[in-house]
Amino acid sequence: MRLKDKVIIVTGSTTGIGKAIAKRCAAEGAKVVLHGLEGFLGEEVLEEIGAEHAVFHQEDISAEGCPERLVKLAVDRFGKLDAVVNNAAWVIQSNIENTDRAFLQKVLDINAISPFLLIQAALPELAKARGCVLNIGSVNAWSGEPNLLAYSISKGALMTMTRNLGDSLIRDHGVRVNQINPGWVLTEREKERKKDHGLSETWYEDLPKMYAPAGRILWPEEIAAACMYWLSDEAGPISGQVVDLEQYPMIGRNAPKDTSTIH
Repeated sequence: MRLKDKVIIVTGSTTGIGKAIAKRCAAEGAKVVLHGLEGFLGEEVLEEIGAEHAVFHQEDISAEGCPERLVKLAVDRFGKLDAVVNNAAWVIQSNIENTDRAFLQKVLDINAISPFLLIQAALPELAKARGCVLNIGSVNAWSGEPNLLAYSISKGALMTMTRNLGDSLIRDHGVRVNQINPGWVLTEREKERKKDHGLSETWYEDLPKMYAPAGRILWPEEIAAACMYWLSDEAGPISGQVVDLEQYPMIGRNAPKDTSTIH
């Protein structure tokens, strides 16, 4: 019960990592504001958690006024706001040839600008509670896969925002801002996405050791477990930190160039 009586907004919490975070927050004693695009999925998560512990808001996170509506819902329903988890994101393929201005702007709006606007809208309530923000980034922030250009740019922007606000908000408002960068996670949508990329129905059961040294990739529940520290009072005054959650070092890795990786 590390989050007992805390009120937490978790964006993009109808599937995958966000859903796992929301369920773990509730299990640790928090009241949760769920958010997502799909109403039927949101209602399913709400039913799992229980209406006494959660409320669901269906809206595009980049819609005008959505951040303010999420904050208002938290305060109206539960009386306060202790934390924001910026998890909602658009994971979409793109490269230099097919990324135009409008597309890049849309990706930035969802993945970087909307998290900023939610922090901005939530700041008065977070300051009252001496609360925190946890941004869910991606290891792609460091460079990114070649076919995830716009997404990687947006996660790089989010990471810089985390460091900048993590420095200023703890000093000026008593609000911590930190970020985790998940690596390759086996979400429902990742299963389908890789099948769309031409992989088999069971692609995740036999992955090269180069990408899955442990023999498998990460589970959403493992990411959620890591979030509990940053959302709880156990993190103390730590702010402005970005932590990679992958099974190998993201920076400095020099992969072997032999028959174990080159066929």
